[in-house]
Amino acid sequence: MPAQRRAARPTRDRYVHWETVTTRWADIDVYGHMNNARYFEIIDTVVNNHLEVATGTDIRRLPAIGVVAEVGCKYFAEVGYPAPVEVGVRVEKVGNSSVVYKVGLFQGPGDEAAAEATFVHVYVDNTDPVRPVVSIPEEIRAAVASLLRP
Repeated sequence: MPAQRRAARPTRDRYVHWETVTTRWADIDVYGHMNNARYFEIIDTVVNNHLEVATGTDIRRLPAIGVVAEVGCKYFAEVGYPAPVEVGVRVEKVGNSSVVYKVGLFQGPGDEAAAEATFVHVYVDNTDPVRPVVSIPEEIRAAVASLLRP
């Protein structure tokens, strides 16, 4: 059976928006690296921070809100405590009702990501308890347009 080729690690130049987060003692598991659930908390927070700042509004109060429809992560190197994590975000695709983000996590020197996530928001009606899928609000569409990078 032929050996599988390992995917190239994403590099910093692939991302547009950047935030730095701090790891906490509680983020680390018994093996000494960051717990998988913490990666997703960071990713969710950084994406939504960008949307709040870029729109200048509380995105939770918009008539349509983005809910996480899919999330996955490729891990390339350990992320640990105590050290900051630089988080880069780009948008891979904007559809009628969804946005696909790529989020890279970097710790320490070097240009290669420790992890890269795919994070998908699907927009739903925030005024209807059934929450049917709707088009992306124009203020969100404008906020993610600057993050588009193929």
